Amino acid sequence: MTQVSGDNLDRSEQEKFEQHASTWWDPDGPMRPLHDLNPCRFAYVDERAGVAAKDVLDVGCGGGILAESLAAAGARVSGIDIAEKTLQIARLHLHERDLQVRYEAMTVEAKAQGDERFDVVTCMEMLEHVPEPWSVVGAIAGLLRPGGDAFFSTLNRTPTAFLLGIVGAEYVTGICPKGTHRYDRFIRPSELARWVRDNGMEVQDIRGIHYDPFSRTSRLGGTVNMNYLLHAKLPASGPSVT
Repeated sequence: MTQVSGDNLDRSEQEKFEQHASTWWDPDGPMRPLHDLNPCRFAYVDERAGVAAKDVLDVGCGGGILAESLAAAGARVSGIDIAEKTLQIARLHLHERDLQVRYEAMTVEAKAQGDERFDVVTCMEMLEHVPEPWSVVGAIAGLLRPGGDAFFSTLNRTPTAFLLGIVGAEYVTGICPKGTHRYDRFIRPSELARWVRDNGMEVQDIRGIHYDPFSRTSRLGGTVNMNYLLHAKLPASGPSVT
């Protein structure tokens, strides 16, 4: 089992995302890629885990784009993030859709110290923004009920991801603010899969996710050289760490 950190956060990352809190729900603003990718990511989670009537935790929930989709599908949703300004926007936006999501400002490691457990935990585009991503994976394993499902989305550490995810997205097209990503924090699927197994979970699927910023569409399948999703499951008997 991975040793989890009590303070696994990067204040510069927190400040960076809080700068864009007020425009989080603008589909043409700095968070545009999250809006465009959300239908594809949500469909992947719902098809593989069936979120209706389940207790779901969204780790690194930001302004609540995925959390609201999960709630609209009938899940009982909690969202956690370290950016309080962004959570304030998430809470305000709930009133526009008459949905229920419980938002808390805390790290996933702190959440794992409590007694609450979940059927499904999602962690989308968050691992590459923390100093110790393996600690996040360990905490998520501890937050799952036996038989529960975990979903991760992140960027692969490849030349393709550097050229498209940083040079292209941040400096050429400008669809992401400059400085959104750090290449050294991108994560290879083999690394994420190892952290999953080290924490008693089993890898169920690894799937590429492809985003076309011009048509503003996304699809699953094909290469994992850029963005990818990983579905992990905690065995019904609980963690099986050797």
